[in-house]
Amino acid sequence: MEFGIGMFGDLGLESSTKEFKSAQQRFAEMTEEIKLADELGIDVVAMGEHHRADYAVASTEVYLAALSSVTRNIKLASGVTVLSSADPVKVFQDYATLDLLSNGRAEIIAGRGSFTESFPLYGYDLWDYDELFVEKLDLLLQLNKEPKITWEGKFRKPLKNQPIFPRPVNNRELPVWIAVGGTPASVHRAAVLGVPLMLAIIGGMPAQFTDFVKYYKRVYQESGHDIAKMQLGVHSHTFVADSSKALIDSYFLYYAAQMDRVGKQRGWPPYTKMQFEGGMSEQGALFMGEPKKVAEKITGLIKMFGLTRFVAHMDVGDPGHEAIMRSIELFAKEVIPMVKKSLAE
Repeated sequence: MEFGIGMFGDLGLESSTKEFKSAQQRFAEMTEEIKLADELGIDVVAMGEHHRADYAVASTEVYLAALSSVTRNIKLASGVTVLSSADPVKVFQDYATLDLLSNGRAEIIAGRGSFTESFPLYGYDLWDYDELFVEKLDLLLQLNKEPKITWEGKFRKPLKNQPIFPRPVNNRELPVWIAVGGTPASVHRAAVLGVPLMLAIIGGMPAQFTDFVKYYKRVYQESGHDIAKMQLGVHSHTFVADSSKALIDSYFLYYAAQMDRVGKQRGWPPYTKMQFEGGMSEQGALFMGEPKKVAEKITGLIKMFGLTRFVAHMDVGDPGHEAIMRSIELFAKEVIPMVKKSLAE
């Protein structure tokens, strides 16, 4: 069982200027936060890719490479690489380079992307959203297996006996996960390929994803893959504080502001405190509150799905550097030990 933290580099609005915090400042803060996570023994950091004014991280590979020089053990993963609008050859080369820099700690978590800004930015048509992902995933997985490749698809020129350099540490295959938000076709694709599945659960009730997990496990085995090697993760909004009341009082406004920035573009109604508190309830999808409460929810989720990884997404709305540092500290020192103890009983 692995435990991770996830971040997008959210940029909160400065109250005095009504402008977003500078990306430079947020990068400096995140580096301290991830160094702390590494020092405290957290297993993995998953860094998201966005191309918007309210997120700092657009070039995930570059930032993870920077982190490789200031961390020792934590795995360095994208979370996600928007593969539909990326060049798989460049993605593989970038993460192979990261693997060499970090002594074998690079991972790719690939997804189609719930944000679509990268498609016009890089010259892709949203009508090809799914078809692009299928083709590019096929190429990425082949690049990962073969140092020399011949390949042909619809959206890029073919490769003919093309060597691909550099290769990862000891010519290993990079771990490549598929991230899904609950689309059956995406779950099926991951299962058939035998690729680890990362479920993004950020709303509703986690129990609603039970059928997806059962489907993944069934198709995974029917496709001839060893169930003992299966990897299944969940990535969910998480925040740990000394008390649930203190968290509601201090964090709700930051969280709601970010949800409303995204929701305004998607036609969502304003995010309410009732939704926030409902998400924090026993059945909700927000893993937030004091350590014991968060540990019990994570333990229940692991047992419900048979997880091998839980990634706690911690910087939604940019609640402030000190608050995030405290959340990471409580997660590592109190939540994770309680979860491990409960799982061992």
